[in-house]
Amino acid sequence: MREWMEPAYAKLNLTLDVLGCREDGYHELNMVMQSVSLCDKVTLRLTEEAGIRLSTAWGFLPTDERNLAVIAARAFARETGANLNGLHIQLEKHIPVCAGTAGGSSDGAAVLRGLNHLLGTGLTPEELARLGEQVGSDVPYCVLGGTMLAQGRGERLTRLPSLPDCHIVMSKPAFSVSTGELFHQVDSVKLRCRPDTAGVLAALEQQDLPGVARRLYNVFTDALPANRAAVVLDIQNTLIQEGALGACLSGTGPTVFGLFEERAAAERAWELLRAAHRETFLVRPVGPSL
Repeated sequence: MREWMEPAYAKLNLTLDVLGCREDGYHELNMVMQSVSLCDKVTLRLTEEAGIRLSTAWGFLPTDERNLAVIAARAFARETGANLNGLHIQLEKHIPVCAGTAGGSSDGAAVLRGLNHLLGTGLTPEELARLGEQVGSDVPYCVLGGTMLAQGRGERLTRLPSLPDCHIVMSKPAFSVSTGELFHQVDSVKLRCRPDTAGVLAALEQQDLPGVARRLYNVFTDALPANRAAVVLDIQNTLIQEGALGACLSGTGPTVFGLFEERAAAERAWELLRAAHRETFLVRPVGPSL
């Protein structure tokens, strides 16, 4: 086998709580994560050319060691001893960049899964997830995918009952948010409330979609600059007014998403938001990647 294509699914945060700073400089997190059908396509080819190369049509993306896909390939080679000289990674991007939806992390995770298939290395899902810790905080989750509770830096993962099937509208406004700046800000602001993570877990156990949707919450909403927060709130309000059961910020944003039972309502919201925000998508939940 000389070529393998691996999908890299976007993630959403059904809940996101920041519990405080850790001694290692990271933050202690408590999150419910969900994979969705929006995905990049990561194609791995073994060629006769030297080195590890990455190419993408998105010219502003780094194609060197700053890209998590390349970092993941290097980590895989170190861990397994695989000779990756001549590896070509081609990224077909669909997930927005700097959007709070783990586009880069998911690409890195797809490289790990794809190399495991391409080279027949035989690493277990758990071993691949642990390898992902060397690449980035969201990568272990993205390796496994589906519906999971993520704790610690995001590396302590617990499989949850799947989110009931539904229609999800995701909308990213035309600005980016600094993750580091928001983490600094969330340490200094008074949080209005915290997510009811236990309630979300119970609702998932009961396959209660409205119960999950009512409890969507992300503490980073309170840390956004006022002008950014106004745009996020406007998208949330639009989603609710168009019939979403609940709406929330994903990650450090700025992507906002809403959960819908009815496809027709989701399509109306998608069309309305797409007129104002180009990167707006209509997606579904997806299950585990491994």
